[in-house]
Amino acid sequence: MRPKILLLSAAMMMATSASIAANNDALVYQEPSQEIKELVDVKLAPYTLIDDKRENMLLIYRDGYKSIADLSIKEMRLAGLRINPVTNIGSRVTYFNEVKIQPVGKNKIKTVSGLPTNPRLTNFSWSPNQKYMAMTHTTETGVELWVVDIKKAKARRLTDATLNANMGNPIDWLQDSSGFIVKMLPENRKPLINTEQAVPVGPTISVSDGKKAQNRTYQDLLKNKNDEFNFEQLASSSLRKVTLRGKVTDWAEPGMYGSITFSPDGNYVLVAEYDRPFSYLVPYRRFPMTSTVYTKRGKIVTDIEKVPLIEDLPKGFMATREGKRSIQWRDDKPATLTFVEALDGGDPAKEAAFRDKVSQLPAPFDGKPSLLVKTQNRYADIIWGDDNNAIAVDYWWNTRNTKEYLFNPSDASQKPITIVDRNYQDRYSDPGNIVTKRNQYGRSVMDIDNAQVYLLGDGFSKDGQFPFLDKFDLKSQKSERLYRSEYTDRIEDLRDFDVDTKQLLVRIESSSDYPNYYFRKMGQNKLQQLTDFENPFKSIQDVQKEVITYKRDDGLDLTGTLYLPTDYQEGKKYPMILWAYPREYKDKSSAGQNTQNPNEFTYPFWGSPIYWVKKGYVVLDDAAFPIVGEGDEEPNDTFRTQLVANAKAAIDAVDKRGLIDRNRVAVGGHSYGAFMVANLLSHSDLFAAGIARSGAYNRTLTPFGFQSEERSYWEAPEVYYTMSPFMHADKMKTPLLIVHGDSDNNSGTYPMQSERYFNALKGLGATARLVMLPKESHGYRAKESIMHLLWEQDQWLEKYVKNKPAK
Repeated sequence: MRPKILLLSAAMMMATSASIAANNDALVYQEPSQEIKELVDVKLAPYTLIDDKRENMLLIYRDGYKSIADLSIKEMRLAGLRINPVTNIGSRVTYFNEVKIQPVGKNKIKTVSGLPTNPRLTNFSWSPNQKYMAMTHTTETGVELWVVDIKKAKARRLTDATLNANMGNPIDWLQDSSGFIVKMLPENRKPLINTEQAVPVGPTISVSDGKKAQNRTYQDLLKNKNDEFNFEQLASSSLRKVTLRGKVTDWAEPGMYGSITFSPDGNYVLVAEYDRPFSYLVPYRRFPMTSTVYTKRGKIVTDIEKVPLIEDLPKGFMATREGKRSIQWRDDKPATLTFVEALDGGDPAKEAAFRDKVSQLPAPFDGKPSLLVKTQNRYADIIWGDDNNAIAVDYWWNTRNTKEYLFNPSDASQKPITIVDRNYQDRYSDPGNIVTKRNQYGRSVMDIDNAQVYLLGDGFSKDGQFPFLDKFDLKSQKSERLYRSEYTDRIEDLRDFDVDTKQLLVRIESSSDYPNYYFRKMGQNKLQQLTDFENPFKSIQDVQKEVITYKRDDGLDLTGTLYLPTDYQEGKKYPMILWAYPREYKDKSSAGQNTQNPNEFTYPFWGSPIYWVKKGYVVLDDAAFPIVGEGDEEPNDTFRTQLVANAKAAIDAVDKRGLIDRNRVAVGGHSYGAFMVANLLSHSDLFAAGIARSGAYNRTLTPFGFQSEERSYWEAPEVYYTMSPFMHADKMKTPLLIVHGDSDNNSGTYPMQSERYFNALKGLGATARLVMLPKESHGYRAKESIMHLLWEQDQWLEKYVKNKPAK
């Protein structure tokens, strides 16, 4: 029987404890020391939504955390979804509770009136004319549709609590902004089965028919016929039309509807509808699905594609199904569908000059599709422009290659021009993102100015980060740099560019200045400030911070963001926390690039180690942990060796500065970072203690690949064995704190991973502590959980690192 930590309700919380309770002691939620707590209890700045005309900003506010009571509400976990069956919306949705409107360029902020009492708002959506903002409000019994009149700064309710948001956003604007197509609860919904009390009528049976179905270890799948019944009831909606006056009329019969998208001219609607048979192996997005075109009045025009149940795919990350996929509207035409089809049967192992082709089919959708473009790699996206210009994007994971093709959508006989051919992990060569504008249909298309388009780039380079604006000539394929941010004490993030007014929308921040928005007029050294959000973390705003560079023993360049303690004294040696996450690369050049910026705002979110600068620790955050496999070698073939080399290089680099006592260094990580921690403690003596959160430790439990590993266990058993900390639990000699949410929904990181690993460590006499956080998923949400997590980490670090017993 595993040790238990009893976590009680918020009303029964105790304040703090002087030391860590013994494993078998009952323990209520704890809170960290005041130095840490004051960085958690802060009011968050709002999210900012700016309309395309840059006339109004919508400011939406939320609380930083949920409560454990919020997470304790009944939820049903079905086919990859987590649903509140009472309110018919995702059980872990983030809600906003306040809405304000600020005219762009003015200091006056208007609070939106008419909002419901105790708002729980989400699914925000601009109307096509951007005069309104739609949103949903979740009551105790269901989901309502609300709309905000931007000019009047007034909200009003349009429907009762009858919306069905179980399959995502339930509202889609009509193209003329007069109303919506809304997913509502069907009148014929049957009562759900209480699966906890239902008496089984027989066994659950799964069958293998000889086809390979090498699927990842998904969570929250259907398990039996009762789950199938409940999923169908919860996923089914009636589609209804709702006007801005709140008039509701029927639009389509009940069905398990997914995405609903209007054609740019608003005359047609593309509807995805799921169907049986269901699966116990894959989530609902791989259930049978039909894509159907309707008229705007709800009359069926034609089925575009019927996709069967997808349980078996060819092996590899670049595998895909056969048939039409990525069915969507062409943004620059009134009503033309585009879709992609694999030319290699969806099998990446097959040789093929072209992997995919993109075709189009205009209304009334009864003709023969015409070819638009073929891609050498797997299709990723198309950025539409005009009749003669569009850009297709593809990628290939195995080589990390991406290409961009400039093609003429009106003439498939013209050979596409490859304008980008690069390693997408090579951030220094990133050409940036093309600037778009809203066309007459309200869709985003390339803003083409006399055969010129514009690109906004992050601007990473070996000399630092300098975001840029480029002009690209579609005829000559030559670029010209129009603007390069020269800040060295802050970051100027270029968010948008207005081609007509030659004005940039930028967001500027520094390590101590909260990000705020500005207008920058090209050719003028002036900024017009749009927002004025204050730094809520003032107690660490003066912390000393820099990005350090150093080399691994094989010469690979590495980086990390170094923070000094707030009580730093020159000449004193401090304990250190190293926090990292391994990333796989196919070339050393990309792996050694520096994409960190010391001017990034210092934001101590719940999972951050930055809190401990206030407790006398040096912190090396986001330390580079590249795992490189060049040519035919896979990165994981030498995973452990490179992992230890990365850690040693990081500690050596900080130690050379005379900042730390290298005998008092902790290592921490979350998810794959937790996997990293367990491996480092098992295969090196570099650390005094470790913190591993929500990890996976036995790779035989994820036998058909994990993270960036494509090979199955049966193809590379030595790799799976060598990389699994569980298999080497007997080598653990370093204290390890293991934390896991007991409702983890991430593929591969079952809570069982931490429970079994801890049992192995305990059986072998290692020093370890297992903390299972009730109701928490892969990322932690409840304030009580986060406070307790920080307390656990602080107590562990104080005992085993800062005050490490002498040998």
